[in-house]
Amino acid sequence: MDLQALVEGIDGMATLYSFDIMPDGSYSEIRLMAVNKKNDYMLHFTPDAPEFYPGIPYRSYFTELNFESFVYKSAGTTQPLYSYVYAHGGWVKGFYLPIVGPQTHPEESCIRTVYCLYTFTYTEEVETESMTKHSSLVNDAVVDISVKLHENSDFTKAMSSAVAVIKEFCGADKCAVYTVDKETEMCRLFDENGSHEGYINIFTGEMGRTPYEAALAWEKDLQLSNCLILEDPEALEVVKKRDPDWYHSLTINGIKNIILFGIRCNQDLVGFIWTADFDTSKVMLIKETLELTSFLIAAVISNHQLVTRLEIKSTTDELTRVRNRNAMNDRVDDLLSHRVQQPNVMGVAFADLNGLKKINDSLGHKAGDAILKKAAELLKQAFGKYEIYRAGGDEFVILCPDITEEDFMGKVANLRSLADSTPDVRFAIGAVYCEEDYDITSAMHTADERMYADKQAYYRTHPEIDRRKR
Repeated sequence: MDLQALVEGIDGMATLYSFDIMPDGSYSEIRLMAVNKKNDYMLHFTPDAPEFYPGIPYRSYFTELNFESFVYKSAGTTQPLYSYVYAHGGWVKGFYLPIVGPQTHPEESCIRTVYCLYTFTYTEEVETESMTKHSSLVNDAVVDISVKLHENSDFTKAMSSAVAVIKEFCGADKCAVYTVDKETEMCRLFDENGSHEGYINIFTGEMGRTPYEAALAWEKDLQLSNCLILEDPEALEVVKKRDPDWYHSLTINGIKNIILFGIRCNQDLVGFIWTADFDTSKVMLIKETLELTSFLIAAVISNHQLVTRLEIKSTTDELTRVRNRNAMNDRVDDLLSHRVQQPNVMGVAFADLNGLKKINDSLGHKAGDAILKKAAELLKQAFGKYEIYRAGGDEFVILCPDITEEDFMGKVANLRSLADSTPDVRFAIGAVYCEEDYDITSAMHTADERMYADKQAYYRTHPEIDRRKR
């Protein structure tokens, strides 16, 4: 049988694979038997690719566990299979056809050689029609997940509800959605119980990575595919070679199998779905379901990230990255209108930069901007988690709800000390501590007056810096 002639007779890209089924039912490695001219590029995909010969191990060219699983299943069970996946930067529609080929072992050895003909097409854009060819079980699961994603406007609850459905469908012990925002390098982990801000650092720390570094490593592990399916401990050995740190984490957590699915929006990575210790008898159904689900989750994540960015942009000062005047006005309005409960105690501080006008006039606004950034960093050091606003120009406002007077005044003193330790940042500061029934606008007015008095005192002792009236 001329195997090369067989693949050349295919009007499209085609390859022929074979492997042996051992007497105990186990499989040998997959061999590449023939490649037609239209698919010849695969033999030169990497610069160090070896010269082809019929029977060369498939892994001489690629290590794609998902693809190998399909070849094994198709030829091993004489079952034609279809896949539509994202791989190597585009969408691949593949057909796996078991065929009868020559036997390469003596009959008495009880070793049987089987063959799989693989043909495929490749497009850069997704074909919607190809995404709809799924079983009713898959479609029902995807509908359930879609309902959970959209029945709740709270992002965390929507993610958690969807994860619960995915976990149950996969028959998995563990399941999560891991979101990735490449613009901010922020990641979040959601399971069926909610978001786990603390655990994500412990989880990725087992790999010696930050949450964002873990995301970049997993993206690399996918090797331009949309998913990685590891059905058993033997398959996990591939991770041991590809990503030893991740393999260590999987091992210490007793993971026996795992599926990692990339979530992309317009081909940009926005997260992952992973499900561990799942029902391997449903692996094909799980793959199809997660493939469709990833599109739904990608849209929800992308929309949430966009809205979050817009909210941040509308409430954050672009230069100093503290909250802006709009955010301060909204906060004060909320307190005055009782839309939020007024804290029992509140520390209010006004901090205004001394000498900024002189710096702008003599060194330019670029130098002045650098001072503003440095001032904001000192405020963050001094007041930490509390609310810091740039009210405008060189003026900052700090609100410290639910703080003791001693702690608040200590932070004010620390701010002065931090500024004094720099050669170019000097604050005029006014502070007031409010208790019980207070008026926030009156408190801010008092703090402003005290700040102004402090500034006047500074300029009396440093007249050479006072250019406010020049």
